Amino acid sequence: MDRNWHILRRLYDWVLHWAHTPYGVWALFILAFTESSFFPIPPDILLIALAISIPAKSFRYAFICSIGSVIGGLFGYLIGYGFMDIVGFRIIEFYDLHAQYEKLKISYEKYDVLIVFIAAFTPIPYKLITITAGAFNINIFTFTIASAIGRAARFYLVAWLIHRFGGHISKFIDKYFNILSVIFVILLIAGYLLIKKLAV
Repeated sequence: MDRNWHILRRLYDWVLHWAHTPYGVWALFILAFTESSFFPIPPDILLIALAISIPAKSFRYAFICSIGSVIGGLFGYLIGYGFMDIVGFRIIEFYDLHAQYEKLKISYEKYDVLIVFIAAFTPIPYKLITITAGAFNINIFTFTIASAIGRAARFYLVAWLIHRFGGHISKFIDKYFNILSVIFVILLIAGYLLIKKLAV
């Protein structure tokens, strides 16, 4: 168990170091883009690391993260719209949601873009929503608006907290890193469970 925490700690330190390199902003944009369409790791950890390192640039990082995520969401939409059989179903199966695929269509008919907004703001796996939105031909304009609002609200909230409390949050994360790691995993699992519930 200690070894696992050590690995997580080293990963956290490695992510944090991007704030001191010329590639941190690009890494944030790429991570936000890929997470919205197929990659499993959310960009929040890098956003937090960069913002903690330079709190004055917190909102700039949130903007870059939001733009990358929304564009990535459109790429996920494209996967579902034009490449569902080739790529989309493989991603759905990877996250073990194949059985909920048709049920998600009913959920879209009930809640429409509300599902997109909820997934964009919460730990629900956003890539699954972007892909199915394309597969079920959800209006791309309203999809983009819901994505932009949800993603921006999430990332700007993180940026505001770090900008407001700065070093205090950094010390808090350093002190309670193990506990926060557990909470983060629990939130991800809760996100998967919530999307399954919505699809019932």
